[in-house]
Formats: sequence, structure tokens, C-alpha cells
Amino acid sequence: MGLVWWRLEMAAPAELEESLLWKLPLLGVARVALQHPPEAPEQRQLLAWLPESDWPADQRQELEQALAPLGEPFDLALPPIQWQRQADEDWSLSWKSHWRPDPVGERLLVLPAWLEVPPEQAGRLVIRIDPGSAFGTGSHPTTRLCLEALEALAEERALSGHGAGLEGLRVADLGCGSGILGLAALRLGAASVAAADTDPLAERATRENAALNGLGPSPTAPDSPSALAVTTGSAEALVALLGGHPADLLLCNILAPVIEALIPWFGHLLSPGGVGLLSGLLVDQAPGLERDLAAAGWRVEGRVEQDRWGLLRIRSASDVA
Repeated sequence: MGLVWWRLEMAAPAELEESLLWKLPLLGVARVALQHPPEAPEQRQLLAWLPESDWPADQRQELEQALAPLGEPFDLALPPIQWQRQADEDWSLSWKSHWRPDPVGERLLVLPAWLEVPPEQAGRLVIRIDPGSAFGTGSHPTTRLCLEALEALAEERALSGHGAGLEGLRVADLGCGSGILGLAALRLGAASVAAADTDPLAERATRENAALNGLGPSPTAPDSPSALAVTTGSAEALVALLGGHPADLLLCNILAPVIEALIPWFGHLLSPGGVGLLSGLLVDQAPGLERDLAAAGWRVEGRVEQDRWGLLRIRSASDVA
């Protein structure tokens, strides 16, 4: 007889999606998926599978209590959790069945590692991701804002005669998560990416996803040169990884209070004339962050919004517009 499973189901508001995907593995729940009706992509449902033998009633109650505070920064109550008992389920197939190819913008395609490229998406630039890493799959509005902003920047550079897309650019990815933004930059022509995250599991996820895309070190030669380098740490570690040579493009998809604390490092991470894409902030946090950036000598040259989330595109105020 096969294992018996508990299947957890709950709504996943956009504000909580990344937090839930980050927190559940830390609590011992690795089998997680998101699903949504094709006609209503904003109506996301979180699914997770837990072995019944490991998760008696008291443990499941503690899990719910541990998740409850995730909504507090957004003044949201955690949506109700439903539990369904499932006997003899092949959870791996069930889990994988909920993931779909995800086109982003005009040119990118985020693809779960085990799926083939659909014929109708054959012309897109493919970013293969292992959703099991739970560090950002491209579905959250802040990640999509960054991916779309990267694509827009690539198009602007091509139209202005600065090469094909992001050709030749050195990229710094601060708070890289799954590595999806750096991988997208490479797909759009960037020369190299230096990435950092304070979570060592994010470093591992970025390495694994880079390898999936043929853009990281070989598993048999981990110290071999590659287009993407990653380390564990924050801004100081990323400066060291850049070797004292600031990047042409800075990616920072982190919550607004963390971005604010990191502003003093931007001058060490971003070269004169370079562009920064800052996301992870709520729309109502943008004015305050813009004031802090201006006070530190940065000019916001664009703001994009999706749902309640925003992205700021910045340059040094000393750069000629």
C-alpha cells in the first residue's frame, strides 16, 4: 500500500505568494505548487502535499500558526486552510501536473524543468526553472515586473543602436532568490551576471537553475568559468563577487524597507551611466523610497505598477538624461 497524504489547499493572494513559497519549505513542506484557472490567472491557489504519518493534527495546527504572521506586513489575514486526505497518491506526478509554461512579456517563457516548449511558444527565450526550489518562479507580480522591465530595456537598447538587447552588459542581482532575473538577463544577451542572496538555499537554487539552462558551472567542474556567478551574502558580498568593477545593470527584487537600507551600497554596485531596476515594493511605498533615493543622489526615471506592486527604474542623478 502506498503512502497516505494530507493535501493542503488555500488561496494565495499576490502579496503572500512569495512569502508562502519561501516559508513552507523552511517548515518542512517541500511539495508545493501553485495553480490558477487559465481564464483568471490572478486567482491563485496554493497546494501542498504532506505525508500523513509525519503530520498529525497537532503538527498541522502548529503549521497553520506558523504561517499566520505572514499576512501582517500587508494587513491581511491568512486565507483559511483546507485539508484533504488522499490515499495512495503519486504526489510527484500530481504536484508537477499543476505547473504550466508561463509566457512573460513578448519574448520570455518561464518553463518548469520537466516540460517541453509548446509549439506556439517556440520563438520565445526559454528560462527553465525547478519550481521545487521555491525561490521565485516568475509568477509573482514583482518578478514579472522585473522580467518585463528587462525586456523593455533590451528593446530600448536595440532601437537606440546599443547592440542586440542587453549585449555586453555586466549584471548584478542583489537578492537573487531562484536566479530567474539573472537568467533572463543572460537570455536577453547580457555578458555576465553576479548574484547574491542572504539565504544559502537561494544560492543553491540559483546554481541548480543556472545549470538547467546551461548557464552555470558544470556539475563535474563547479569551479569552471560560467556566465553566472553566485554567492551567499548581501551587498558587501556582491561587491566582492564583482571584483571591484561595478555592474552596468543592477537588479534588486526585495521588499521596500530592505531596498532602503541597501541604498548606500548602490554606488558600489552600479557603474556611472548604469541602470537599476528596483522591485518588491508596494505602490504606496514608492513615494517614500523615491525621496530616499533622491537624497542619496539617484534619479527615478520610470515607475511601473501591477496590482499593488511597483518597480522603479533608477540612474545616478549625475548621469545626463
